[in-house]
Amino acid sequence: MDVWGWSLLSGALIFLVETAFGLFVIALLLRFYLQWARAPYRNPLSQFLQALTDFMVRPARRVVPGLWGLDLATLALAWLIQLAELFIVLQLRGYQFGPDAGMAFAVLVLLALAVLARFGLYIAMAAVIAQVVLSWVGPYSPLMPLLNTMTRPFLRVFQRRVPPIGNVDLSPLFVVVIIQLLLMLPVAWAEAALARLL
Repeated sequence: MDVWGWSLLSGALIFLVETAFGLFVIALLLRFYLQWARAPYRNPLSQFLQALTDFMVRPARRVVPGLWGLDLATLALAWLIQLAELFIVLQLRGYQFGPDAGMAFAVLVLLALAVLARFGLYIAMAAVIAQVVLSWVGPYSPLMPLLNTMTRPFLRVFQRRVPPIGNVDLSPLFVVVIIQLLLMLPVAWAEAALARLL
């Protein structure tokens, strides 16, 4: 296969790996997030995520114990899968670890954590935006209790300090702005700095 053909094939393989692994990581993070936010178990999203991820989470719980009521096995799995994705993508791009393999692996470990932080922030921001939109167009939707549970830990911080203006709750705006700042400054900086070390 010529260089151009291999470039097309490797590009398609990288896309498939990033999509498949990324969706599974997001499913695990959502499962962890719903459990952390104490979302009611009897909702379609929680049941779907449990059915999708139980085959890996249950064995992982034998190795990784919970802490303070948190399912750390789910979080550890998300990190391991993200680490595997980064490793596979590097291999498909032709990266050679060479004599600095230990340093490169340490960078991959930290990069996987930074990507998890980015995904977690995106999940929180999507939940806040969905809750705001649904509160306008369908306040009595069956999804509202779930979204309220998911966003309450973030919104409550600002609702205590920022009063509504004209009966409009501004706390979602503050949460989205802070999440955007976190994505632009520490998370993006960490990902770029770590990627330069590879």
